[in-house]
Amino acid sequence: MSLQVGIVGLPNVGKSTLFKALTKKQVDCANFPFCTIEPNVGVVAVPDDRLEALAARSGPEKVIPTTVEFVDIAGLVAGAAKGEGLGNRFLSHIRMVDAIIEVARAFEDEDIVHVSGRIDPASDVMTIGLELAYADLEVVEKRKEALERSLKAGRERLAELELEAINKVLVLLAAGRPAREAALSADELKAIKGLQLLTMKPHLFVLNVDEGQLKSGARLAGVPEELQIPLCVKLEEEIAGLPEGEVQEYLNGLGLEMTGLDRLIGSSYRLLGLITFFTSGPKETRAWTVCRGTKAPQAAGTIHSDFEKGFIRVEVTDWQDFAELGEVGARDAGKMRLEGKDYVIRDGDVCYFRVST
Repeated sequence: MSLQVGIVGLPNVGKSTLFKALTKKQVDCANFPFCTIEPNVGVVAVPDDRLEALAARSGPEKVIPTTVEFVDIAGLVAGAAKGEGLGNRFLSHIRMVDAIIEVARAFEDEDIVHVSGRIDPASDVMTIGLELAYADLEVVEKRKEALERSLKAGRERLAELELEAINKVLVLLAAGRPAREAALSADELKAIKGLQLLTMKPHLFVLNVDEGQLKSGARLAGVPEELQIPLCVKLEEEIAGLPEGEVQEYLNGLGLEMTGLDRLIGSSYRLLGLITFFTSGPKETRAWTVCRGTKAPQAAGTIHSDFEKGFIRVEVTDWQDFAELGEVGARDAGKMRLEGKDYVIRDGDVCYFRVST
């Protein structure tokens, strides 16, 4: 499965610079609002040391990581939901993403003008939150009108269920609050899934700080710790431009274990409850993405749809045992297990699926 993450924020908060650092792809970062007109899209590998350890053992022809696709849209402004700054057009580009990263600016720089004229990251987050909520409100109101017309022609249980869910989120959206705060049943969530509400999607918050603020532990007020990542985007851009062999040495000098971008990519991946399993052999060592709780036949289906239908069993080895002993060694040492259709895939499993053809 492919994970797609949208990046939003006010103009001149560092969104496009963050995107450029993430993807090492040159995008226009000129110092004026609405510089990014069409969305920029870049696919990046999810950093995973386990993959390299498995490849070192198997010596494959190819090593294929799992990936995240980032979508960068133009900066939003107050009134975006009503079309200010072409906001509605921009928001349409991220309705299909799985999660959203909001970038707020904490650093001071006289040469980079803030659209509101002052640095207030909490206010930035509030502005973006309101615009996303109001954009969703317009979608929900239109859908409610259509449902009410259809129900007059004949009552349909599915339409009634969707209308019940819509009425619950409508109250929140009208107050500028996110739809994900609504107390919806599993059936109600399923009923409105097709609306692709922006405020129903999981959110991460990036606080763009300078190096001094990064060292002092600056945080975004009012946002849970696990949902925010302070980043010095300028520093991350510099690191992204270094030769690969010099990155770790540079990080060591800063007292960092990994880049902020690697933490962001990993957090984006985990935000949706995703885990990684592996396949490894002489032809290919590869990381595969599934949702936590996925059973073995469905995991096999991510490799090929026919594998789910023809699933017989799976040979499972913990990645550490595989990296240390190899496939044959793990089997001989009793570290390889045979599992059936009810086995729930664990993060870090190395799998060999047995299927009928």
